Amino acid sequence: MELVILLIGVLVFFGHLLSAVFSWTRIPDVLVLMLVGILIGPVLGLVSPADFGKVGSAFTTIALLVILFESGTGLNVQVLRRALREAVVLTLASFVLAVFAVSLVGYFLLGLSVFMAVALGAILGGTSAIIVIPIVQMLRTEEKTKTVLLLESALTDVLCIVVTLAVLEAYAIGGNPNIGQILGRILASFLLAGAMGFLAGVVWSYLLLHLRRFPNTIFTTIAYIFVLYGVTEFLGYSGAIATLAFGVTLGNAQYLPLHLLKDYVRLRPVEFDFIEKTFFGEIVFLVKVFFFVYLGLSMRMGQFYYIQIALLITALLYGARLVVVRLFASRDIPLRDATFMAVMIPKGLAPAVLASIPLQRGLPQGEVIQEVTYAVILFTVVFTSLLIWLIERTALGRIYESLFRRLKVS
Repeated sequence: MELVILLIGVLVFFGHLLSAVFSWTRIPDVLVLMLVGILIGPVLGLVSPADFGKVGSAFTTIALLVILFESGTGLNVQVLRRALREAVVLTLASFVLAVFAVSLVGYFLLGLSVFMAVALGAILGGTSAIIVIPIVQMLRTEEKTKTVLLLESALTDVLCIVVTLAVLEAYAIGGNPNIGQILGRILASFLLAGAMGFLAGVVWSYLLLHLRRFPNTIFTTIAYIFVLYGVTEFLGYSGAIATLAFGVTLGNAQYLPLHLLKDYVRLRPVEFDFIEKTFFGEIVFLVKVFFFVYLGLSMRMGQFYYIQIALLITALLYGARLVVVRLFASRDIPLRDATFMAVMIPKGLAPAVLASIPLQRGLPQGEVIQEVTYAVILFTVVFTSLLIWLIERTALGRIYESLFRRLKVS
């Protein structure tokens, strides 16, 4: 335990150092933090996920909520309105093509059944908000591009979870997935969770002014997020989407429809002050540091054949992403922004959790799905980080831009 405490203190200092290094080299800190976790975990065996007990799995969810909330508060509602349609189209196209490509590999090369192959495709079909958001915030892109990528990462987490669980349930009962029920669950999860997050944001924006009169209440917003997430998940909807909607509502409190509420509420909505924004920024920094190290600790590398398959799946995912961005990205997007979109496919929290379900349920080849998924998570995080660095610093960026320029339809 003393070693874990020591590492926690060292990691805080190391995280600040990496932030400074990024400003000089543009090497994403999430990549280095994850590699550190792999080094002290699977490679050297100094620390294991078991050392954190149940706190480790809970911490990953907390990290996701805090990062989603902080990012939501920084979204401008005007930019959000312009980016929403494109984000939905990009999300659906990327998810469907990724599921198709991964399912073929799972069926023909891993020997999975049709159901299990589709489940593997759904597990790896999205991007990870907890990884995408820190990387996107470092990039020099238009705000619309950042918003599209952020929304996509939040939406695909829900897609991955709902579709994977539906396919596994269908496999367990020996039937066919009910497409209508799957679509209904997804739509309900998005709309109702978003509505709950918005209403929670409206309520909290009015209460915040009064809470500031009491001492030691700066952490109450985080506590409120935990309550919102727990209630939303308990009702069967997406707590992540509710948290994002809550952050967006608070970040755009000045746009709340006061004329509709003036007969019922006399308080005016308020935004976060400088101290609160600084506090939330520090919280995001800390959870980011520990999450990516913990993710590295949790990596499992099995048979070499599965590593080869994971590399093939990773290559197919990048190829599919290039096609999707070429076909569905807005025509007015800058070439450099399109290049970043084309390589932004890191996997993270949702796939890591979903990959353990088949094994826990005792389903055939559940261990294969888990090992391949963990390897793909590692490869996509590493390659996404490296590709972004190469695009910014080498001729690779010009190569990608020339590719999009040649393919562009007038």
